[in-house]
Amino acid sequence: MDRHIILIGFMGAGKSTVGRKLSRKLSRKLLDTDAMIEERAGMTIGEIFADRGEASFRQTETEVLQELAAMKFPAVISTGGGMPLKEENRRALKTMGMVVYLKVKPETVLQRLAGDTTRPLLQGEDKSGKVKSLLTQRDPVYREAAHITVETDGKKPEVIAAEILDRLKDSH
Repeated sequence: MDRHIILIGFMGAGKSTVGRKLSRKLSRKLLDTDAMIEERAGMTIGEIFADRGEASFRQTETEVLQELAAMKFPAVISTGGGMPLKEENRRALKTMGMVVYLKVKPETVLQRLAGDTTRPLLQGEDKSGKVKSLLTQRDPVYREAAHITVETDGKKPEVIAAEILDRLKDSH
């Protein structure tokens, strides 16, 4: 496996946590697109959304993805939940490596992110309604962008990482 392993999925699906497990197992660098964007902007994603708007954030996301596409060494890449929303990003992701959709149920997202105030798209009233609506909109996009889909509900990160590695071996 000499290509990137790219984790996509909704917030709270476990991309960062599972990414850390995969990077350790494979002795690969873990690159988190949200962390890269925050470093580049010198502010948090919440601040970027508030100060510059979602469109500016999405543009920076695409620029970071283009940088990652040019990298010569295979890494584990954890993307922000909205990365695959742009068609150009979906195309780039698929050519960069094996894209794994970490699928999660709304109830799991709400449980995992209870009390999290850092997610701009989850602020305000009716978090449950927002999560269900966003997941319904994004699921087909995630499926289109991914080579494989792994269900994450009720599984420990180590189990998810092992399942991904097994599935990737089978796909070669």
